[in-house]
Amino acid sequence: QVQLVESGGGLVQAGGSLRLSCAASGRSFSSYTMGWFRQAPGKEREFVAAISWSGGNKYYANFVKGRFTISRDNARNTRYLQMNNLKPEDTAVYYCAAAKTWDYGLASMDYWGQGTQVTVSS
Repeated sequence: QVQLVESGGGLVQAGGSLRLSCAASGRSFSSYTMGWFRQAPGKEREFVAAISWSGGNKYYANFVKGRFTISRDNARNTRYLQMNNLKPEDTAVYYCAAAKTWDYGLASMDYWGQGTQVTVSS
């Protein structure tokens, strides 16, 4: 059974930091691009960041550039999202996703995690 399990969410004050983790299991994710999306209440799910299998290519939404860093540890089958200088508008459920062919669209994701809540207080 393929699983993506997120952890690391929580409540933090504006300006603070959190590190999200996404542990993958159940199959090899060799050649899969892994990424993060988020969904705030009443809004559509949106792309946050992605990283290629090798880690050599990283992609970020404009609204997180310079604040968030995505990384992966293939030996541990785990991906990370380091979030610094958090803002109240970053409050959302954050989802880990994996795709063989990444085109940023939700429909192209092959696997999703269950999500982890991030709440940033002002």
